Amino acid sequence: MTKIWGACPLDCPDGCSWVVDVEDGEAVGMRGNPAHPVTRGALCVKVNRYLEQTRAPDRILHPLRRVGRKGEGRFERISWDEALDEIASRLGEVLETYGGQAIWPFHGTGSLGYIQGLEGFAGRRFFNVLGASVHEPTICSIAGSTGLKYTLGTAGGMDPEDFARSKLIILWGTNPLTSGHHVWKFIQDARRDGAYVVAIDPVRTRTAAQADEHLAPLPGTDAALALGLMHVIVGLGAHDQDFIDRHTLGWEEFRARIEEFPPDRVARITGLPEERIVALGRRIARTRPTAIRATQGMQRHAGGGMALRTLACLPGVTGDWALPGGGLCYSTSGHFTLNLPKLVRIDLLPHPVRSLTMTRLGEGLLDVDDPPVKALFVIAANPVGSNPHQTKVRRGLAREDLFTVVLEHFLTDTTDYADIVLPATMQTEHLDVIAGYGHLYLVWNEPAVAPPGECLSTSETFRRLGRRMGLTEPSLYDSDEDLARQLLDSPHPSLAGITVETLRKEGFARLNVARPFLPFADGFPTTSGRLEFYSVRATRVGHDPLPGYTPPADPGDGLVLISAAPHHFLNTTFGNNPELRRRAGAPTVTVHPDDAAARGIPDGAPIRVSNARGAFDAVAQVSDRVRPGVAATSKGRWAKLTGGATVNATVDERDSDMGHGAVFHDNRVEIEPRQGLETGSSTTGLELGRRPNG
Repeated sequence: MTKIWGACPLDCPDGCSWVVDVEDGEAVGMRGNPAHPVTRGALCVKVNRYLEQTRAPDRILHPLRRVGRKGEGRFERISWDEALDEIASRLGEVLETYGGQAIWPFHGTGSLGYIQGLEGFAGRRFFNVLGASVHEPTICSIAGSTGLKYTLGTAGGMDPEDFARSKLIILWGTNPLTSGHHVWKFIQDARRDGAYVVAIDPVRTRTAAQADEHLAPLPGTDAALALGLMHVIVGLGAHDQDFIDRHTLGWEEFRARIEEFPPDRVARITGLPEERIVALGRRIARTRPTAIRATQGMQRHAGGGMALRTLACLPGVTGDWALPGGGLCYSTSGHFTLNLPKLVRIDLLPHPVRSLTMTRLGEGLLDVDDPPVKALFVIAANPVGSNPHQTKVRRGLAREDLFTVVLEHFLTDTTDYADIVLPATMQTEHLDVIAGYGHLYLVWNEPAVAPPGECLSTSETFRRLGRRMGLTEPSLYDSDEDLARQLLDSPHPSLAGITVETLRKEGFARLNVARPFLPFADGFPTTSGRLEFYSVRATRVGHDPLPGYTPPADPGDGLVLISAAPHHFLNTTFGNNPELRRRAGAPTVTVHPDDAAARGIPDGAPIRVSNARGAFDAVAQVSDRVRPGVAATSKGRWAKLTGGATVNATVDERDSDMGHGAVFHDNRVEIEPRQGLETGSSTTGLELGRRPNG
């Protein structure tokens, strides 16, 4: 039996290292790499079924061509030669008539690999040569990353391994026991040394239930809470004036901003009792080091960028940024100084091109002109399932004059609108390099087995398409190993000694940074070299020079609906896995007893959730796990397997305050009983495996 190093490519901070057991050319086992300091031998409930997913009977193994209307999902098998000929011909027509910018390479987070996925924009060299539009991947973390950069100069923060050194851990808008559970091991290490854990989340999640304390603010009010906590700290004289004087810019102006948010005002904004705000502020004031873990969910609203910008100031006020086990961790991606320019090769563009925003796909397909989008390549994405305003996205994809190619593993809600579907390899079948955004390790993925059927890697697909189109740029035909070497060709000292050979031998490598890791020991990567309470750079693009609070902006009425990460799916990946669907059960929406009573909704009742944008069906869970005025569900369902629509039918195609981020949690809905159905009825249209209209 042979053991092959691999790496999970999915959209999770943990970026796990795994080991595949191969016997007679077949993968017979997979487990977390016990030598990896974060993975520690464990995978999640989802990825434990990865090998099963690679062998699923509904996997796409051959190129397909649409034979029905868009949206019907009817296809015929064709050869690779036929597929490449048709794609090359249709792209040639688009280029001749509309130019390269009429082509949109739409990358998703189904793979975060640098060679095959989003991090390296797989296929981007090919699209650059054609002069295609640039895809802006705004669906996940961009608002918070942009906000953090105004304060810190980077979105990179503390090393999650250093949570083991913390004495107070605040899990702010994050649910690691469902999404990225490996950090919990370091939190448990800290608890054994006496650390206190606070969860701040509008929902009592799995993680919040395990914390020592849970605060449930109204969604989108996190920045106000952070300012209120700083008000308490400064009022006690517990701010670190020495750190402030030596390492920050604009303190006096920011201190005046803090004074605008006394606990009584913050209580009114957040819906939290004033005494709880004061108590937590006092706890932070007297506890060093304090660490904050904040992930993407808390910045998916109108003020998401400002929320992270403001939150990053708190360790600046207390001086925790200077302490091992102190600071904030949102993402570690900013610490990976890989040679992306050499990999992506924007220099191959024949002229400047426009950018198209991922979370505005419906608008981009229906409203963008000069030129209109005439060709769409969907890579590692299922936008019908994952994008805001599902109904609008469907309308855009249904255009008969839009040529759509989808690289996929399964016939998703999105492939139903494709003209050509190409069978893509999965992670055990191709070479890749992964950098988890919740640790400081590069992880190598060696192909463990041959691809089934006629599946091709994303990189090989574009090599073949480039040849079919007669493109002569030599770099389009670099091998995967060549691409990996170019990615690692960086002069930054954090990558010294990390090569293809060392990664292939060991399976992973930690960046060459100190342990414990103080990310700003040598200064902040801002213009001033300091943490910037006052940001001149922010003013240049029209933002407040000071961190503050930007309220939610959904103009609708009703309940605020949060659609968080599910426990059994990862975005829409695994949404078709029979066992994980069985474990997940039918779609549910959790409603507070007061809100349920006001609407005549008993526990277990079939309900309709709607607003002006759309609607979906679910089953009510009546529980105080949510606070009054808030409802909670999870994302990741396939519409065609759960009644024809999902929660994203109700989400708006609006931008957050920074970076054009999404507003999935800035979403007001009304909930009502589904008429004509009795509580507990099995005819809700949500049975596992039932497809809409039959």
